[in-house]
Amino acid sequence: MGIISSVGAFFAWLLKACFNLTGNFGWAVWLFTFLTRIIMLPVSVLVQKNSIKMVKMYPEMNRYKAMYHGDREMVSEAQYTLYKRENYHPLWDLVPVVIQLVLLMGVVEGIHALIDEGFPMKWLSLNLSLIPIQSGGSVIMIPVLAAVSALIMCITQNISNVLQSEQGSVNKTVTLVVSVGLSLYLGLFVPAGIGLYWIAGNLISILQMYLLNAFINPRKYIDYDELAKSKELLEQSKAENRSGNSMLSREESIRQKVDYKRFMKYDGKQIVFYSEGKGFYKYFRDVIEEIINRTDIVIHYITSDYNDDVLQLESEQFQTYFIGENKLIVLMMKMDADIVVMTTPDLQRYQIKRSIVRKDIEYIYIDHSIGSMNMTYRKHALDHYDTIFACNEYDKTEIREMERSYGTKPKNIVEFGYCLIDNMISEYEKSDNSEVVHQTPIILIAPSWQDDNLIDLCVEDVLDGLTGKGYNVIVRPHPQYIRHNMNRINELKNKYDKCPDIEFQTDFSSNKTVYDADILVTDWSGISYEYSLTTLKPTLFVNTPMKVMNPDYGEISVTPMDIEIRNKIGIAIEPVNIRDEISKAVERLLHEDSFSKETMKEYRSRYLYNVGCSARVGADYIINSLIERYRT
Repeated sequence: MGIISSVGAFFAWLLKACFNLTGNFGWAVWLFTFLTRIIMLPVSVLVQKNSIKMVKMYPEMNRYKAMYHGDREMVSEAQYTLYKRENYHPLWDLVPVVIQLVLLMGVVEGIHALIDEGFPMKWLSLNLSLIPIQSGGSVIMIPVLAAVSALIMCITQNISNVLQSEQGSVNKTVTLVVSVGLSLYLGLFVPAGIGLYWIAGNLISILQMYLLNAFINPRKYIDYDELAKSKELLEQSKAENRSGNSMLSREESIRQKVDYKRFMKYDGKQIVFYSEGKGFYKYFRDVIEEIINRTDIVIHYITSDYNDDVLQLESEQFQTYFIGENKLIVLMMKMDADIVVMTTPDLQRYQIKRSIVRKDIEYIYIDHSIGSMNMTYRKHALDHYDTIFACNEYDKTEIREMERSYGTKPKNIVEFGYCLIDNMISEYEKSDNSEVVHQTPIILIAPSWQDDNLIDLCVEDVLDGLTGKGYNVIVRPHPQYIRHNMNRINELKNKYDKCPDIEFQTDFSSNKTVYDADILVTDWSGISYEYSLTTLKPTLFVNTPMKVMNPDYGEISVTPMDIEIRNKIGIAIEPVNIRDEISKAVERLLHEDSFSKETMKEYRSRYLYNVGCSARVGADYIINSLIERYRT
């Protein structure tokens, strides 16, 4: 006896048992269907959880599809890697389909066996042993109701089923047409009792779906806002590709393909540095050079900028790769190295994930500013790093407070410093600017480019308050501001064209202007730290609206360094009445002893670890970490 025959025999017995309980074959079919759904409940729960897991991955999958649009191989590779990371099993989606088919064939076998026995099959004056297409009459209602129940079930699932509701309109329509058509066909050509089972199954499935959504609520697990954003990104990518806009040029695609294969084939990688773009090598350079000069370790340097000058520095010990964002995500998930060093926050939270190939990789974060890690990054931005290279004691205290407050794992904290300022100090001390006293003080205005920056809010009041007061004023906008707002810069140039003591500067190839200035005027720009801690000269801060990436930064008790430092290395003033107040503030900064070089030097020691030797400290840690790894 085959499996279907055995299932059919069991179902025939179970239907008889239900008949004995209800006294009516029609109600016996309803009870039988309800009992089979209870038996199937563990599978339904598993499918619900698997569907939630699937939809939870949709934002990431949509981003992959947007990035790799047209590259089916990369989309499949990214999807496979994602499934593996999340322990998702697509075949589970087939389980209920297979079981439903076995159940249906078992019911067909069982009911035919009962018909052969001459079992009474009456329900509401309908003879459920008849085949509607052959007998006609009132029993024809069964296939019609089967189609209607399928229609109701599909419409309901398209709205409320966790997975089906996220399908495209074409898929939803096809599913609806097939289900309704199959139900009608099935109802016409099989005994009406089987059609009644189909009706009961569809309606009970609707009830079961709502119960599962109530007890295993998808909204507790799925970020629907993020899902909506990813859909917009995917649609935007499709529109760009339809209009012929390619994310990478042909030359970039060729270089990326070659570098991707070369990187993946290189066995035994020890250290990998990742740079988001052209301007980030300066944060790594000194540590990299220390490691190369002291060891024979091969450094692997990935940049996502095809025009990054670092690609021209390749050597036997310094391997460089161009990997654009469209392949970076998969590469990072397949990362096979001992140590990965980045300046990119939000590891594991957004696009860049930790490796699924190796769980023992040490991820090291090097900051690209010395501001607050708590206020200027998103909440939990550094949670998934193993090691943080801290610039100062404030970083260290903030990290420990965040770990305590949020219950995250303790990290290795290296008292590192800031190589960029070390280099600036060395360059400044070798220059002719360090001891120069200007008869006419130079005031450098260098704002940030964030929203509500100094140029947008009050630069005219600042310039009007300084012009004609015996200063040389240089306005040096942020490069990104110039790129996006050149019309505004030209407007200011024209307005102050006849003021001989005001100059607009857009050449950023040298730090000479920064070193020359006697006072820096800025808003919340990180240039204040670089200027004051390098030259030991004060900064005048304008309290424009803060750039706060973490609105919950007050949850920990540490005052962000960005706020505290303003009244240590300079003076902070409000934009209101700045035209009348700014020259007084400048005079204070130029002449008060509290802003002397000796005092500023003390602040430099407070706000920076290892002044002048941070690269050596960073290289020591990385080299020793590798030694310990191979020793154990």
